Amino acid sequence: MLDTYADRWALITGASSGIGAEFARFLAARGMHLVLTARREDRLRELADDLHTRHGTQCELIVGDLTEPGEPQRIFSLIKGQGIAVELLINNAGFGNVGVVDDTDSQRMLNMIQLNIASLTELTYLFLPQMLEREHGAIINVSSVAAFQPVAYMPVYSATKAFVLHFSEALWAECRDRGVTIQALCPGTTETEFFDVAGVQGWLKKQRSHTADFVVRRSIRGLEKRKLFVIPGFLNFILSMGVRLARRRMVVLQSMKYFRPRPKSDDDQTA
Repeated sequence: MLDTYADRWALITGASSGIGAEFARFLAARGMHLVLTARREDRLRELADDLHTRHGTQCELIVGDLTEPGEPQRIFSLIKGQGIAVELLINNAGFGNVGVVDDTDSQRMLNMIQLNIASLTELTYLFLPQMLEREHGAIINVSSVAAFQPVAYMPVYSATKAFVLHFSEALWAECRDRGVTIQALCPGTTETEFFDVAGVQGWLKKQRSHTADFVVRRSIRGLEKRKLFVIPGFLNFILSMGVRLARRRMVVLQSMKYFRPRPKSDDDQTA
């Protein structure tokens, strides 16, 4: 399937690091040109320069913050103004938060909903009609294994990813006979900056995880098979399917032991 994407364009949000940057490297190696968007301009430029040197890839950079409500429309307008037809949209931008409800910043949660749900949804509806008109294209919406269950101490994050999963699966059904594939990518623990941003520094070192390269390769393999969702890693798949058979009360109570924030020490409180 991706052989037909040579010299076509992909838009990747959250492209400055992690899974987004790995998608950029993978697709550039296969001849795609890229529109990369994220907040960190220095990282975007470093990535774009590397991809151009290695693969001759054309990279257009759009620096912006998708927690801002007007940002999806601005991105769409800039791309349309350059006459670029987006063949593959990768809605990767997102963040999480781990913490007890007493210490949770409600504005940060609203920003998470804006980024993980609202901006993803708007970008999908801005670019999808063009793909349907051409009868060719694909969208990968990055969800999570957390989408399959409620997760204590991460209630907003797991809820946003459940939205992404259900939204993507429903659109897959609508678009599958019209030449466009929609995929929900549901990675488990991945070696990225996610957990540092979420407020659990050092957590990743104690967990079994996959590389971003592994996640991207499984996603593209699933895209070639037009799968509606992809869960990289056999154990992640078994656990995600297993929670559907368990009692919901047991599932959410069991989730508490994985992300329970450690008590703050005196050093933490005075730092």
